[in-house]
Amino acid sequence: MNKTFSSLRKSLVLPLHVHIRTLQSFSKYNAQAASALQEERKKPTYQDDNEYADMDWDNLGFGLTPADYMYVMKCSKDGEFTKGELSRFGNIQLSPSAGVLNYGQAIYEGTKVYRKENGKLLLFRPDHNAVRMELGAERMLMPSPSVDQFVDAVKQTAFANKRWVPPSGKGSLYIRPLLMGSGPVLGLAPAPEYTFIVYASPVGNYFKEGTAALNLYVEEEYVRAAPGGAGGVKSITNYAPVLKALSRAKSRGFSDILYLDAVKKKYLEEASSCNVFVVKGRTISTPATNGTILEGITRKSVMEIASDQGYKVVEKAVHVDEVMDADEVFCTGTAVGVAPVGTITYQDKRIRYETGDESVCQKLRSVLVGIQTGTIEDTKGWVTCIN
Repeated sequence: MNKTFSSLRKSLVLPLHVHIRTLQSFSKYNAQAASALQEERKKPTYQDDNEYADMDWDNLGFGLTPADYMYVMKCSKDGEFTKGELSRFGNIQLSPSAGVLNYGQAIYEGTKVYRKENGKLLLFRPDHNAVRMELGAERMLMPSPSVDQFVDAVKQTAFANKRWVPPSGKGSLYIRPLLMGSGPVLGLAPAPEYTFIVYASPVGNYFKEGTAALNLYVEEEYVRAAPGGAGGVKSITNYAPVLKALSRAKSRGFSDILYLDAVKKKYLEEASSCNVFVVKGRTISTPATNGTILEGITRKSVMEIASDQGYKVVEKAVHVDEVMDADEVFCTGTAVGVAPVGTITYQDKRIRYETGDESVCQKLRSVLVGIQTGTIEDTKGWVTCIN
């Protein structure tokens, strides 16, 4: 028995270099297996067309409920964006000295995906968001994805997250493309690297009032933007400065704020996150985009629909007195859609406006929503089907 054990022991005692090669092979195999597993986990595993995420679709608000996947694309040193890819939604790493964190070098967009009654998914004018991002990037001295890259990224994000698109009539999937200076920088200068991210969240009505009329307050102390600034692009720097005035207005029971021009404080600009229209008879006026007002895509679409319906649509400087003498006022934006205004308060004077099913606002909204959701034929080429 001792002889047998001794022979077996000798057979197991191999030269050192054999053990090393064996361990190296084993380690290499483990690394490859781990890498393959990690890559497999990264790959999107799309859900069945008929499957929905576990959500209370009847009570969607406008809060963040992250969908499964996001799209990420980096800009190389030569200013060209590399091929992007989908990954699971999650946190990203940034240097404490990233341009976006220190100097606010970033812009974003917003668009929505709607589900038709037959299950088809529709995007509304994403190419216009792409062009607006290009213009904003130029103003903020950043490289930008091409229109094709932008639209492709939005489509991929929407399709990968299709189970998060609410049932027809229950809301939409909000898509947020974000372009930021992610590279480190200390002195005031453009970032050396840029990251383009697209993520998504299912949403309902933007305002807590839902589809009810809004109560707005004309702000006279704070301004949103000044001539020569970046008010005309979707820079992230435009939004934090409105929070103080907006919070104050909401604490007083108002839905949002109407801002006046920075020079004379007598001409209407826009609300915190949407454009404004004023109706008097058959004339619809809206403040002209002169560099301080964002040229909204919903704004542009509503103007075209109104013209088609025989209204006279005017872009001009809208004096606050005209607002107080209007028949109707309504707001437009990707997030808010087309929202009626019930009252406006200016210098302690509150004016009430026409609302309801027969209002101009509701007629325009019905057409716009019909096109977006596929219940009205799209004769303008505004919607893109992604599945």
